[in-house]
Amino acid sequence: MTDTFALAIHGGAGTIRRDAMTPEAEAQYHAGLRDSLRAGHAVLAAGGTAIDAVTAAVMSLEDNPLFNAGRGAVFTRAGVQEMDAAVMRGEDRAAGAVAGIMGPRNPVQAARAVMERSEHVLLVGEGALEFCRAQGVAFAPEEYFYTERRWQTLKDELARQASAAADTRDDEAKHGTVGAVARDRFGNVAAATSTGGMTAKLPGRVGDSPVFGAGTWAENETCAISATGHGEYFIRWAAAHDIAARMRYRGDTLEVAAETVVEELGKIGGSGGLIAIDAAGRVSLPFNSSGMYRGTIAADGVAWTGIHREALQKG
Repeated sequence: MTDTFALAIHGGAGTIRRDAMTPEAEAQYHAGLRDSLRAGHAVLAAGGTAIDAVTAAVMSLEDNPLFNAGRGAVFTRAGVQEMDAAVMRGEDRAAGAVAGIMGPRNPVQAARAVMERSEHVLLVGEGALEFCRAQGVAFAPEEYFYTERRWQTLKDELARQASAAADTRDDEAKHGTVGAVARDRFGNVAAATSTGGMTAKLPGRVGDSPVFGAGTWAENETCAISATGHGEYFIRWAAAHDIAARMRYRGDTLEVAAETVVEELGKIGGSGGLIAIDAAGRVSLPFNSSGMYRGTIAADGVAWTGIHREALQKG
């Protein structure tokens, strides 16, 4: 056991364009990121585990309607919300995920239940919901998840598609995810990811967030990763596992591996980014999009957050 621990979070690579971001909105996003960092830091500072820290950090973001997860989830083409979430523990690669669910107040808690109380790794749809009810996972009513901003974004996108107009939306209107990675005092890493998916996605679509090796990964030997962006690309290129493999087999540093993979994804159309932490608690936050809501915090308790391509600001 050491005094070294660290946490990184993201609130999605789908950010509001800098020229459209008001000072009030910017302050709200930074505040939401700091709340998440402090929730995870409180766990780590008390000697808690990385898996508990990333769960706490993601729950904070799921409870904040600014972010596309939990309470702020976007709508499918059919006007419903379908959420995905995953958790993974680095010391033994224990993992749990849910996909296509609507009801659990914190989808990341549903993923934890799958990891800890079932023999499975991924549950979807009604089967996942039945399992969550049986395990006592907290549910919220449908109106809890509704936000006028997300509903209007769906209507705007359906109108655009009907008119065959060019897609000029910013990343914030297309997709978004939240996630956290941590290294605890015991040297263990963990990752958690949660999302509402893509606005106007086909019902039943599942992105990279609950796909281990694509949007979520954790192993003590190399790193923990949570990704955000155009999930289909992260799945097809096994992005998260590719970073770990480059570290394991090539000896790449976390920074080199993470930045290279994100750069390569950008070249083939995979807009997005990720957060990563290695066994020593070093953090990397690469993205190829216009911005990524992101933040870090270490044992000193100082929260650092960023939105666009600028240096992180001290909170």
